Amino acid sequence: MKLPPFEYASPGTVDDAVALLAERDGEASVLAGGQSLVPLMALRLARPELLVDINRVAGLDRVERVDGHVVIGACVRHAELERGSGESAAVPLLARAAPLIGHFQIRNRGTLCGALTHADAAAEWPTVAVTLDAEIEVRSASGVRWIPATEFFLGPFMTALEPGDLVTSVRFPVWSPGAGFAIEEFARRSGDFAIAGVACGIEVDGGRVSRCAIGLLGMASAARRADTAERAILGAAVTELDPEELGRLALADAEPPTDIHASSRYRRRVGAALTTRALATALKEASRA
Repeated sequence: MKLPPFEYASPGTVDDAVALLAERDGEASVLAGGQSLVPLMALRLARPELLVDINRVAGLDRVERVDGHVVIGACVRHAELERGSGESAAVPLLARAAPLIGHFQIRNRGTLCGALTHADAAAEWPTVAVTLDAEIEVRSASGVRWIPATEFFLGPFMTALEPGDLVTSVRFPVWSPGAGFAIEEFARRSGDFAIAGVACGIEVDGGRVSRCAIGLLGMASAARRADTAERAILGAAVTELDPEELGRLALADAEPPTDIHASSRYRRRVGAALTTRALATALKEASRA
């Protein structure tokens, strides 16, 4: 299907991109990888008057370590994070999540920040961002602000972004070198969106869990944390933890959606099993440090 008519601009700086977005007052869209936007336009589900292509904006393809964080620019591709080299290696969950995203053609063009902006509750990056307490950098005519990932996702394909906003980067805190991470998901076919999934991170100090984060994928209208299970794990001795029991606890208060792919009950059962598996992996990895 052909795209609807649109104007095209390719600014060279962030300021120019922000100015173009401000001029159109919500009638412009940002193009980075285009793996979500272009299909939506082809289906007439999105009809922006102007596409602002940010691929030539200097600095948006950076991955750097700054003040205990790894900062990833808006034009960094999934494939670069999948390689797990350079500064992104300090956040191991990035390289473990990236191979689960679509197919290699999509990973070669799609971007992490674009996926966050798209805000699909069944996508990997929103869950990883929420799990790791990432922050999203947003530029607008009013200046710069950082939005915690836990406040960024408001619902299906809904974010805290306002008309004229441009996501320029996302920063992830760097955990201790001995931390353990895991991500598990279930999809009907390789490359499909997950029916259910979980991402987690664990730090162990003196045989006890000193830090814990569990993010649930596809279990609500937006990525969310399993707060009850996290509280049960934090401070507990590793030898006393039962991953199977914790998996059930993580999904005890969840209300997954029912759709043509799976019922709410089925998603809850699968999610509990995946959480059990992910926690066991992360605990084992953290306990070896």
